[in-house]
Amino acid sequence: MKLSHFGFELPEELLAEYPSENRDESRLMVLNRKEQTIEHKMFKDIIDYFDEEDVMILNDTKVFPARLFGNKEKTGARIEVFLLRELNEEQRLWDVLVDPARKIRIGNKLYFGEDESLVAEVIDNTTSRGRTLRFLYDGSYQEFRKKLHELGETPLPKYIKREVEPEDEERYQTIFAKTEGAVAAPTAGLHFSKHLLKRLEIKGVDFAEVTLHVGLGTFNPVEVEDLSKHKMDSEEVFIGPETVERINRALKERKRICAVGTTAMRAVESAVSSSATLNEINGWTNKFIFPPYEFSIANCMITNFHTPKSTLLMMASAFGGYDFVKKAYEEAVKEKYNFYSYGDAMLII
Repeated sequence: MKLSHFGFELPEELLAEYPSENRDESRLMVLNRKEQTIEHKMFKDIIDYFDEEDVMILNDTKVFPARLFGNKEKTGARIEVFLLRELNEEQRLWDVLVDPARKIRIGNKLYFGEDESLVAEVIDNTTSRGRTLRFLYDGSYQEFRKKLHELGETPLPKYIKREVEPEDEERYQTIFAKTEGAVAAPTAGLHFSKHLLKRLEIKGVDFAEVTLHVGLGTFNPVEVEDLSKHKMDSEEVFIGPETVERINRALKERKRICAVGTTAMRAVESAVSSSATLNEINGWTNKFIFPPYEFSIANCMITNFHTPKSTLLMMASAFGGYDFVKKAYEEAVKEKYNFYSYGDAMLII
């Protein structure tokens, strides 16, 4: 398929600036692939579609406050630094994006915090906006990480034009987040409240945790018309033995296995064995899923409404069927569903 197949008109007012007041009260569109039907529900109604011993695959990655603002030495120019990936714990080396990038060269120093207690030196240019920074800080590694948390802010996506507010720290994080390492939230998981998880648990639904640390590469625009030529950035992924055992048992027993989000789906599809069961994994994945694609693990998926020509829309289309998902998106625009990170949800069964 071609990039142009995934373009559509998305009115700007449908890009959600704020989450719904209660996590599980966002809207839910339910797509039934077999019946080719579309239903309009609330997210908390999701419980009606699951039974005992069905499995939900949750991505337990935790977003860290990756956006820092500092000042350049001598000129005092304000520079945004977006932490992407820690390269070396001992030397405190990080891959980052800087903005405005034209002002930042190798050898420059950046100062963070009112007391300028955190300093970083630019030691490499990696891309037009990418740099490698060495942080200079006297304290222990734990104190250094604490300092990053103090000075960093919640990395809301750029489409949200407003300032970050205190509630974003909690709302741009799933309630099951525990393994820090993501620079963006696995947004399908944001719809789950503690109350809803408890109700699912009482009903006998199993939860299986995977970890995929979402990087900014997930949101990189696709710039080639031929999708087979697009390269995804690598993201760190971990699936342990308990999750493998739980999911493979559900596969064998033909239960409903639901990937909560594109990240959970990418994680399990990156660890498929030759017999189409799940393997353990502790490494990296750059898997790019677009139609046509044969899914091996999950037979059900929860996802948000994505922007035109995004890799996330391509995965949802591969899973739900291109024509059916296209029709659902036309309906979503007509019915004024909220799109993107703080938007509404879709369940594909």
